[in-house]
Amino acid sequence: MSKEHSYTNGEVTILWKPEMCTHSRKCWIGLREVFKPGERPWIRPEGAATERIVAQVKECPSGALTCRMNDTDEPERPVESTSEIEVSPRGPLLFKGSCVVRHADGRTETREQTTAFCRCGASANKPYCDGSHRKIDFEG
Repeated sequence: MSKEHSYTNGEVTILWKPEMCTHSRKCWIGLREVFKPGERPWIRPEGAATERIVAQVKECPSGALTCRMNDTDEPERPVESTSEIEVSPRGPLLFKGSCVVRHADGRTETREQTTAFCRCGASANKPYCDGSHRKIDFEG
């Protein structure tokens, strides 16, 4: 069962799934007022306007960050009409769009937004990237 943390400013709730995080740093580089690695809690949604938070969360390459408006039960998601795969230099394959992942044990899961797939082979969370490519100095 995946662990999920939530942080709210009253208008929007940011959801973070740590095991999905590839530590791309896009969140805190893009919105340092909200995302503060090294501090606890590391997400402080009161630091920026809701619109800025939603826009930054949509930039998360792994899908570890999502958000939902507090006046609805539906998660906030970008509208995707097509799928796209991006090869990150020295990093994962980023699948942008919705996909169903069928695991070797037969279970399936639907992934929305962006999913980071390991291509270095070192992830402890295969088929997903866990940021291990940095530790092994992956060159792909």
